[in-house]
Amino acid sequence: MKSHLLLLGSILSLLISSTSFAQVEHKTLEIGASAPDFKLQGIDGKTYTLESFKNAKILAVVFICNHCPTSQAYEKRLIKITRDYAPKGVSVVAINPNNPSSLRYDELGYSDVGDSFDEMKIRARDAHFNFPYLYDGETEIASNKYGPVSTPHIFIFDQDRKLSYQGRIDDMENPDKTPINNDARNAIDAILAGKEVQVKTTKVFGCSIKWIEKKDWIKKAEVQWAKEPVSLQQVDEKGLTDLLKNKTDKLRLINVWATWCVPCVQEFSDLVYLNHLYRDRGLQLVTISSDDAKSQDKALAFLQKKQASGLNYIYSGDSKYKMIEAIDPKWQGALPYTIIIEPGGKVIYAKEGAFDVETLKKVIFDDPMIGRIYKN
Repeated sequence: MKSHLLLLGSILSLLISSTSFAQVEHKTLEIGASAPDFKLQGIDGKTYTLESFKNAKILAVVFICNHCPTSQAYEKRLIKITRDYAPKGVSVVAINPNNPSSLRYDELGYSDVGDSFDEMKIRARDAHFNFPYLYDGETEIASNKYGPVSTPHIFIFDQDRKLSYQGRIDDMENPDKTPINNDARNAIDAILAGKEVQVKTTKVFGCSIKWIEKKDWIKKAEVQWAKEPVSLQQVDEKGLTDLLKNKTDKLRLINVWATWCVPCVQEFSDLVYLNHLYRDRGLQLVTISSDDAKSQDKALAFLQKKQASGLNYIYSGDSKYKMIEAIDPKWQGALPYTIIIEPGGKVIYAKEGAFDVETLKKVIFDDPMIGRIYKN
């Protein structure tokens, strides 16, 4: 009996292992295969299936996302492809395959929005998408059927919905340069002309798909962040003045706070989030506690709890009004107070009271020091 149980356990383990392996294989759809059906919600509130495009002579299904610099670089080209070929009976539909929880902060640092459904609406609005933009990040069922390698990855189907081309859109990531091979356009032109597509498959370059099984990254990241040292040192008026001069090559985000200030405490996690998001791209977080210097241990304990591993100071002077004048004479004194300073001391953002994290994220990302890799 015991041997039978052991055998059954081994079989179950093998089945589980095989299932797990199948989930991460993500095989790319082969040329000649029929277009897999899908049922996905678009940012316009409509639900789309293959039937939604039944009248199209050609259907181009392209997998893109918000955060990827390469995907961003192709947005205007996709818009142009849609505009150029719509009169010829070609439909373009974009699908975001990424599970938002599988994105690392260093990856999100290349965008002002993430890959959630709500953030897709923002990107489509700002970029003026003229094609349906569908979300598959929750289940990734449709994406698994197509098997995109990266974003962007385009699949072009003929009128019978047989795959005629899959791969890159063209061979030039930088939108300021002219591609040599317009692979997707060439494929569409050939199908429209009733000819065989000469190049049916190409390699794709871009950001890897953020499959659901990658979502444990946040736990791994938290372990690493917890190991980063957190310190708190005193600063006087002269030190504050030097901080404001920002004699570095970094974009400096300064936040003045206190442990007894409820809005300060509530928004502090967002500061740490922004630090993790953009620090590898040149953002430097500086926090200044306005607690009494005798409360330094209490302030440090708070910073350690929040894993605030940036530059942390506590004001050591004898007058909070001197502190206010040293930081910003225009500041009336209410906490929290947040400013962003470019190298050389130019203030590009100042906010008295609680900030909106999405607004602050956009200010940081829109600064020339950070921003998109490609300004298409």
